[in-house]
Amino acid sequence: MLVNSNVKTRDEIPEEFKWHVASIFETDDAWSKEANAFAQEIFSIKSYQGRLNDTAKVVYEALYTQDQLAEKLGKIFTYAQLRNDEDKTNAGYQGMYDRAVKLFTQFQEATAFIQPELLSLDNERIARFLQEESRLKRYEQRFRELETLRPHVLNEAEETLLASAQEALGASSQAFSMLSDADLTFPDITSEKGEQVAVTQGRFISLLQDSNRNVRRQAFESVYGTYQTFANTFAAMLSGEVKQNSFQASVRNYDTTRQAALAANFIPENVYDQLVETVNEHLPLLHRYLRLRKRLLGLDELHMYDIYTPMIQGVGMPFTYEESQTVLLDALRPLGEEYVEIVQEGFAENWVDVYENVGKASGAYSSGEYGTKPFILMNWQDSLDGLSTLAHEFGHSVHSYYTRANQPNTYGDYTLFVAEVASTMNEALLHDHLMKRETDVRSKLYLLNDFLEGFRTTVFRQTMFAEFEAELYAKQEAGEALTADSISAAYLALNKKYYGEGVVSDELIQYEWARIPHFYMNYYVYQYATGYSAAAALAKQVLEEGEPAANRFIEFLKSGSSDFSITLLKKAGVDMETPEPVREAMGLFEATLDQMEELLAEQGD
Repeated sequence: MLVNSNVKTRDEIPEEFKWHVASIFETDDAWSKEANAFAQEIFSIKSYQGRLNDTAKVVYEALYTQDQLAEKLGKIFTYAQLRNDEDKTNAGYQGMYDRAVKLFTQFQEATAFIQPELLSLDNERIARFLQEESRLKRYEQRFRELETLRPHVLNEAEETLLASAQEALGASSQAFSMLSDADLTFPDITSEKGEQVAVTQGRFISLLQDSNRNVRRQAFESVYGTYQTFANTFAAMLSGEVKQNSFQASVRNYDTTRQAALAANFIPENVYDQLVETVNEHLPLLHRYLRLRKRLLGLDELHMYDIYTPMIQGVGMPFTYEESQTVLLDALRPLGEEYVEIVQEGFAENWVDVYENVGKASGAYSSGEYGTKPFILMNWQDSLDGLSTLAHEFGHSVHSYYTRANQPNTYGDYTLFVAEVASTMNEALLHDHLMKRETDVRSKLYLLNDFLEGFRTTVFRQTMFAEFEAELYAKQEAGEALTADSISAAYLALNKKYYGEGVVSDELIQYEWARIPHFYMNYYVYQYATGYSAAAALAKQVLEEGEPAANRFIEFLKSGSSDFSITLLKKAGVDMETPEPVREAMGLFEATLDQMEELLAEQGD
């Protein structure tokens, strides 16, 4: 078994394995004091209301004030979010997070006048303002973005009303998080030794990777059987999420919710369509991979609970957290010493919250705002998957570090469309490093299996999610009800298409949608697949060209949101407005599959 039977409480975790949230506020009382002060300060920006047509100086002061308030709010919100995610059963931190959400809503209300007033300025006046006030040039990209949004920004009263409704509109997402992470419990399972093993969100994938098929099946049934029990509740929450996103897109005069979601990152809709089309064209590659999996596992039938366990049995790579730090630093050296030093800083300054504890948010993420460290949440298990996830999240965090160190706070973040590029670059370099240092053929096969699995889950699976999400919104926009039955039927049909006739689509897999938090992020998932494709192309350039390609990539990381995402990626060396990066990624998958089959043939397998 890859996991222990007991989950520790938060106070049982040693401090050296917890993120240093005190770097934001030393105590909860200090946070409360700042939150109280901010609540009084928020509405100071209203002094600029009705005046943005006056002078360039007034426009600059209003935008600068907005940035300063946003930076303060970012610290307040991040502290509350991280504390809440440490233990979602802690009522005090639930209250803290709720208060941070309220402050965020109040900030949106207070600043709702800015976009409509700026849009009341014609292009000639904006150009004159930019010439008259040199400090205003900082906001040139913001004005360019605003121009593209001009048809979709409401008048001041409507923007204020919509901002005030954000907390209520986010209720479905919040309810999902509380039910899935805090309230939902799963039946224990029995290990191959006859011991009772607790099933948790953090352990689920590790249990599906177990070499014992009965353990995998039990874990699968424990988790998805529980989600089936609450399917109607989860359907109501997901339906609420879809409806609120559709409502917001409609009131902003978008034709569809997808159009609105992609416009937020200034991404053409054809990028989404060509991803789905290209991946669908290459589904035979996935089916070929799954046939190989079935053969290597020696199974008469390949079930959904069999697709995570390593195909190469008896190898395993149980990296400890301490070992993983050294391996990761070595793997990232192609990106330069400065990059490696930033990762070292992250370890030394406790960016990472390492181990699972009772009530902790599931999964893994990188979080933080301008003025905070780029923190990382993990639910560590000693495995190659744990190491790969750590590499992934550090990609996000170093991206954030570079962006905030090199951009003013108005551009101190990056769009969701490019977010997965840096993280997947780290995973690609890690795979290359592990393959080059490995001499044992069985271990190389294990690594190739891991790469193919990462591709399956990041490109094929996330594209399936993207296709499912598009179907959900199409049903909503056509006036169809989103019930547990209709949602599950749509999901099962796609699962059968993607995994093919060679895999048994077990009945319980139709409830997998209920477990996926990304369906509450409004067309986020497709960006995993596009990000992976872009990263694959850029990693190839870094490994083949060396320093020049690495420097282009670092400049991309430093750019934040100072230009449109598509443009920034073109400067780095990849054009996502064409299907070529996804096709190249599919070529990489096929080449890796070829390599694995050739090594197996040499071994007589």
